[in-house]
Amino acid sequence: MRRKLTSRLPQRHGVDPVRMRLPLDGQWRTVRDHLVDRIPKLAPERIEAMLREGLIVGVDGPLGLDAPFVPGAFIWFHRDLPVETPVPFAIDVLHRDEHLLVVDKPHFLATTPRGGHVQETALVRLRRELDLPQLSPAHRLDRLTAGLVMFVITPQHRGAYQTLFHDRLVHKEYEAVAGFDPDLELPRTVRSRIHKQRGVLAAEEVPGEPNSETRVELVDRRGDLGRYRLLPRTGRTHQLRVHLNGLGIPIVGDELYPVVRERAADDFGEPLQLLAKVLEFTDPISGERRRFESRRTLSGWT
Repeated sequence: MRRKLTSRLPQRHGVDPVRMRLPLDGQWRTVRDHLVDRIPKLAPERIEAMLREGLIVGVDGPLGLDAPFVPGAFIWFHRDLPVETPVPFAIDVLHRDEHLLVVDKPHFLATTPRGGHVQETALVRLRRELDLPQLSPAHRLDRLTAGLVMFVITPQHRGAYQTLFHDRLVHKEYEAVAGFDPDLELPRTVRSRIHKQRGVLAAEEVPGEPNSETRVELVDRRGDLGRYRLLPRTGRTHQLRVHLNGLGIPIVGDELYPVVRERAADDFGEPLQLLAKVLEFTDPISGERRRFESRRTLSGWT
């Protein structure tokens, strides 16, 4: 069996280092030359400073400014952390055992580091606050959606819990507050093909074989608003938001559907009225039937 390549750098503030493999071919003379071409967002002067300070390492230790380019070699380094606006809401821990951590995530907090959200993410916060450096996500929840997220404490069991979601063995229920249309027949199952283009904020429904499925049920009505139970069978990007928008009842507080609206980084008002309410599954380690339910409520209804 091939031995797993371990990181040559520790975490920093709960954030894993970048692991990069150099291409198998190329005409670069040094690692510095390759990184200048490969990471144009990083100034050459910053790359050179990181090499001089020993902040970029290979399997045998820190690389110098003149370190030669070795095809296929692995290197590790920490990206400079972005300046982030603190998300002023706590993460509530609902369950913790030897293998599994289940939390109630607030709105506006990303699940894992991506783009400009690194330290202000559920994963990084929990690693620091609970002293669990090997914590990893079993799945992901959209940054603007609140509710249940599962994390795996023991690295060797991560695959077992992730497989539950990949194989659609987790029963998921969401709650949403959206417009009410008396002419819309509910309950109904929505099936469509959703396409999300890289670099474009909003996804769209396009012609073709369906790759998404959601059952939509009306639970209650109050004036021109409805409270809905959403049962997704698939997990496409923004699936629930796209499907309700396609029915003509976009979710209250949605800044992407039906139209993209810009929001300031420190604007935590009017959260998206979408909540990951229930997760139910058979635990792949213990064989126990588990059910978790969010304690949060949607302000647009309560």
